[in-house]
Formats: sequence, structure tokens, C-alpha cells
Amino acid sequence: MKALYAQSGGVTSVINASAYGVIDEARKNGLEVYVGINGVTGILKEKFLNATELDIEFLKYTPAGAFGSCRKKLKSDADIEKLFEIFRKNDIRYFFYNGGNDSMDTAWRLQVEAQKRGYELKVVGVPKTIDNDLPHTDHCPGYGSAAKYIATAMMEAALDLRSMYVDSTQVFVMEIMGRHAGWLAAAAALGWVNGIGADIVLLPEEPFNKDEFISAVDNIVSKKGYCAIAVAEGLKYPDGFFVSDMGFTDSFGNRQLGGVGFTIAGMVRSELGLKTHVAIPDYLQRSGRHIASATDVQEAEMCGRMAVRYALEDNYGVMVTMERVSDEPYEIKYSSVPLNLVAEQTRMLPKDYFDKFMVTEKFFKYALPLIQGEPYPPFRNGLPDYKLLDLK
Repeated sequence: MKALYAQSGGVTSVINASAYGVIDEARKNGLEVYVGINGVTGILKEKFLNATELDIEFLKYTPAGAFGSCRKKLKSDADIEKLFEIFRKNDIRYFFYNGGNDSMDTAWRLQVEAQKRGYELKVVGVPKTIDNDLPHTDHCPGYGSAAKYIATAMMEAALDLRSMYVDSTQVFVMEIMGRHAGWLAAAAALGWVNGIGADIVLLPEEPFNKDEFISAVDNIVSKKGYCAIAVAEGLKYPDGFFVSDMGFTDSFGNRQLGGVGFTIAGMVRSELGLKTHVAIPDYLQRSGRHIASATDVQEAEMCGRMAVRYALEDNYGVMVTMERVSDEPYEIKYSSVPLNLVAEQTRMLPKDYFDKFMVTEKFFKYALPLIQGEPYPPFRNGLPDYKLLDLK
């Protein structure tokens, strides 16, 4: 029996750990394993890699998508027809798709189409997103490591700000990924458990009020001389419009966001006359494997393994989920949810996880277990020793 695995959407520092889990578990169960290069985009071109004999140890510590990802949305009947021609030609009977909201929509469509066509195909979604916004799961692989990166970066930036504010920058703004949900921006406050972090967190879930924001910044600067701000790229006004977007949409029909950090900094300069500085971690926050979370790496691998186990147990048309059993000690159990309940859905930050411009104790209790442990990659020549596959 042949299994096909592929990666989709924005990558993370641990998506390859999920790939390791899928491939290793599938091989242990006697499946012939192939990998689609660049997700469904590559599969449509029959770009496969036979992973049955591939040395996969490097996947556990390599960030980003080792096999290439894509942002293709299955819109045409021609694409779906082509995919099933390829599945039949190569006798693919298991398909594991590793991605986020839109990727789960693709996985669901393929499962439905397989049933319509009478083609035996078992599709299981492997969750992945630093946005942490997939519903019906406690959290998503990729989030813990990205949250750890953001929390660490904000701590270090705030220390820099604290050192220089007397006659230099007084307000630092970090623009953080998060279109609809503020999970990642909220992580910028986690450093307070060790004494320093974001002073203000601006979330998509809290409609932006300029006057209240300026007043909060003024109050903080008056008290300690400086202010560190985290802002989610999807920050919105009460009317639902983004505070900043780039004026066009991506292939999934989403508004392309960017620039909100500079917009916020401009408001501070204009209203308070303070010197500001803006940083945008961008790709760094999602592929920072050098400061990944051990919890995240381990859970990402297990999500991959569980996807294979579920498929072999005839539990397919589902996405792997994680359910929290307890916070202290931290414990989860693995489960599954039908793909159609996840596809194109978004889980927002709960209202009791934040209070205006700061996160609450409930968020700390939720997030801290997810960033524990430091599984450093191997180093060579003073730098991470990442392996690159030839995907051409």
C-alpha cells in the first residue's frame, strides 16, 4: 500500500518533525511512503520523492518545509480530476496533508471527492500553524516554538530599550503574525514570568481604540520612561477594518497584511512626540528552530504518528487533535475531529485570556507549558547544521 505525505501553507520550525512522525510510522507499518514536493502544487506535476529508504533523522531538527510547501487552493474541477488521475496512476491509498485552516479544506475536499468517485483513499490532516487558530484542538504544532521565539525576542528587545531610552528610543513596536487571532502576539507578554516583556499587547480580538491606546502608552512612559508594544498584524478598528493592510488579496482571498507596526509607531510619534523603533520578525518567528520548544517538537512528531495510526484504524477524513488533560503537571491526549469541522474555521483567543492591552493569568497558565525545553539542533562551524534536500 502506498502513502503520500505533503506540506502546505506557511511553514514552522517543527513541521518537519511531523513529517518524521508520518514517514517513520508509515514505514514501520509496511507502507511504501512518498512525499509530494511543494504540496498539491507539486503533486499536480507528479513531483514525488520516494521516502521509503530516505534517511529522515535530519527532519527532527530542521526548520521550514524540507519538502517544500505551497499556498494553492483547489478551485477547479480540472485540478481535482488531475489529482485523482495521479492518485490512481501511482496507486496512492493514504494521503497525509500537513497544514492549517485552508489545507484542511483541501484535505476535506479530497476525501469527499474520493467517496464520490468510489476511490479508496484515506485522508488524514496533520495540524500545523504558528497562528494556533485551528478549532477543536487545544493547540497546534508550531505555535509553542513560535511563541517561545516571540517571547524571547521581546524580552531581549525590551532590555535593549531599557538600556537606551534616556536619550534614544522610548517606544519599541514589534509587529507579529496573526491575521484573525492574537495567540502569537499574546506570547510577547510571557517574558513577564522572568521579569520583563511587552508592556502593551494589541490583539485582533480587542477592537483598536486610538485614544485609549495613546493614553496607555503615555501612562507607561511617564512611569518608567519607555514602553514595549506587541501588535498583531490583524489588528482591527471597531468597524472591522484592518488598521493596516497592503491593498490586495492572496491566492486564498485573504487581505495581504503588513505595516501595522509602522502605523502604530506613527501614531505614537504624532500624538506624543516620542522616538520609536519598529521590528518585524516575519519569517524569523515561524522558522526559528534554534530556540524551539521541546514540547512542541515532541508533539509535532506524535501528531504525525497518530495520523498514520488513525488511517490504519480506518479513522480517516479527520484531523489529529490534542486535548489537554491537565496544566500541572502538563498532560495531553491525542484525538481526532472530522475535517469538515476544521476546514476554513478560526479559533480566536478566548476573552478571558486578555484584558484590554494585556493578557491574563489564564493565558500564562495555558501557554507556558507549550514553550518548555530546548531541543537544540546540531551545530557545525558555530552555526546550526541544517540539511537541505535537492527538490528539483
